[in-house]
Amino acid sequence: MSSSKTKKLTDQEITAQFNTMKTELQNIAQKIGELESEADEHKAVIDTLSPLNGDRKCFRLVNGVLLERTVKDVLPALQTNHDGVKNIMNNLVHSYKTKEEEFAAFQKEHNIKIVSRS
Repeated sequence: MSSSKTKKLTDQEITAQFNTMKTELQNIAQKIGELESEADEHKAVIDTLSPLNGDRKCFRLVNGVLLERTVKDVLPALQTNHDGVKNIMNNLVHSYKTKEEEFAAFQKEHNIKIVSRS
């Protein structure tokens, strides 16, 4: 009896779960957008610094502190950061796709149809 009781959700519970899942998807999509922007910024700086002499002076902002470094010191750190951001972004995209499939299955299971208003 308890298994059928746990499967039967009220309309309010279905609505709450639907809204929670929808919000999770929106939050993940927003974070992916932020990370894409950050990755693009890193890439632009890497592209700008790459052709320069490695001994050339450059400045890097770290935790609100402007540090004087050389291009050869900064480029590897930038590339590492860029790769890390891309990796996190790929993980979030995978997570988004998984949650999107769960969301679609939830909608189908509870016969939820989205009606757009024009």
